[in-house]
Amino acid sequence: MFRISSVGKHTYRFYILGQNSLVGNIAKCESIRRQSTSADNLANYPYKSLIVSSPKKHVFHVEINRPEKLNAFNKVLWREMGECFAQLGEDSLCRAVVLSGQGKLFTAGIDLTDLTELGSVVTSDDDIAKKCRTLFKTITHYQNSLSSLEECPKPVIAAVHGACIGAGIDLISAADVRYCTSDAWFQIKEVELGLAADVGTLQRFPKTIGSSSVARELCFTARKFLSDEAVKIGFISRVFPDKAGLVKSALELAETIAKKSPVAMQTTKETLNYSRDHTVEEGLKFIAGRNMAFLQSADLMKAAMAMMNKESAEFSDY
Repeated sequence: MFRISSVGKHTYRFYILGQNSLVGNIAKCESIRRQSTSADNLANYPYKSLIVSSPKKHVFHVEINRPEKLNAFNKVLWREMGECFAQLGEDSLCRAVVLSGQGKLFTAGIDLTDLTELGSVVTSDDDIAKKCRTLFKTITHYQNSLSSLEECPKPVIAAVHGACIGAGIDLISAADVRYCTSDAWFQIKEVELGLAADVGTLQRFPKTIGSSSVARELCFTARKFLSDEAVKIGFISRVFPDKAGLVKSALELAETIAKKSPVAMQTTKETLNYSRDHTVEEGLKFIAGRNMAFLQSADLMKAAMAMMNKESAEFSDY
């Protein structure tokens, strides 16, 4: 057990170390290595409309960053949202994600400038086939952007404060868990704009709350519903007095998730999503097919040994 230090050119001094000192230095080096890796990794998320940070080990925090435009969805945000969650899905250092918004509200929905541009396509003199192709490509691009939250294998926790309107409902309907502040309110606004919601709300929202009647009422009327009603209908899990407490609790939940086996966690999310859209029998066959492989993962043995020894397990990145 020794330490080496330089005392001059080509001259080194050796020190004998105790075991505790050695272990402490190894742990310190590992901590520094992880911090360096995390910092280097965040450099891979250079987005204009999103802020990406990693406040806890294996936990990433994505913030919508257009506060001057009420976090409305413009072309850049639509593109970057999809790219970011696709990237997080492949990032082995990421095990859970918190999504929130900068500024005084979560999101005001679609940027009216973008909506006006879509209107110009409709009123143009192009052939209807060309206009249909353009609109179809745009709509599916928007759909894929928000579906990236659902397709990301890592659990996504939406933390909503203030207003969550239109595309915001589409967005958080694709998240796995939804928290909000007591002053949050929600609105499926599309019918007021003369169109049907087309990027996820009509497909996911009814299944999320489990009541076709309530879902249809909110979609047909475009009325606002507050945080207490959102909890009552099952759209929101928990409510917090302010944004600071909201984000803190969302990050704590993400940290709890991140400490568990990433193999088990990602398989659980994948199976829940599959089972939602298939029969019970199909869902059972699906998880049997997954677990005939994943039961052989080292994570199972690590978790079992940690439980027996009453200690926390350390899992490899996945």
